[in-house]
Amino acid sequence: MIALTYKLITAFSKIVGPWLFQVISKLIAAGYFLFFPARTKISINFYKALFPERGKLYHMYCSLRQFMSFTNVFVDRFILESFDDIEYTSEGLEYIEEAVNSKKGAILLMSHIGNWEVAAHLLKRKNVKMLLYMGIKEKEEIEKKQKESLKRNELKIIAVPENQASPFDIIEGINFLKEGGIISLTGDRIWRQDQRAIKVNFLDHKVMLPETPYIFALLSGAPLLTFFAFRTGRKHYHFRIASVKHIKSAGRKDRKEVLQQAAQDYADMMENTVRKYPHEWFHFEPFLGEKISS
Repeated sequence: MIALTYKLITAFSKIVGPWLFQVISKLIAAGYFLFFPARTKISINFYKALFPERGKLYHMYCSLRQFMSFTNVFVDRFILESFDDIEYTSEGLEYIEEAVNSKKGAILLMSHIGNWEVAAHLLKRKNVKMLLYMGIKEKEEIEKKQKESLKRNELKIIAVPENQASPFDIIEGINFLKEGGIISLTGDRIWRQDQRAIKVNFLDHKVMLPETPYIFALLSGAPLLTFFAFRTGRKHYHFRIASVKHIKSAGRKDRKEVLQQAAQDYADMMENTVRKYPHEWFHFEPFLGEKISS
């Protein structure tokens, strides 16, 4: 039913224009905000941690802005696919070009800040050979559309269902890097209960981040590039590679410390970034853990 509704909305929007898609998606977002209190509470609690000096009404306002901003992820995907009318500026993309030209490969560390999907589509146009690791939620029909869209753009995807994993997925990623490819992983989402994770400090809360991106970088020797894609205006984005890190360990003794520091550096970058773009935080699952006492 959801897939059919999505198909009808996109079909009519191609005829009358993207405004229809935008209006309907914002109405749906307002419905989620009003009628799904558990999800809204997660959002409000996040903004309470981000802006502890502000009151509850402000936190609710930020949550509503977040829900409304999230609709741009779907609207801009539709505009890009149907009208090819998205522009972008960038800083740091030369690091990706260097990795591609030198055949060294690189690891793009994405996050749920901004719109990484639009970035993936547009990067592919620069002839970047990319492999995306993506989690799969059961019964998420819109998410399936997202992956179909990426595949149509000839992006290679390893889709891992929740609570499932295979060591061959990691081997394939390492081999892809050795061939000079770019692999993309989400740095701020744990997909499995048994997934190896690193505890970091984020907004004065304990947060668990996946260990996999740093293991990839350590084992392959490929640089780890922290990547953000922000919406700066209607049909316009800014891509930024915030850091380039080579993760090296002298031996097993200091490996844990090296991985811990790399994960904390990423958490610090996310915190600085979300303070600048507070309404582009699109992580709607519980994320913040126990508060760290001062």
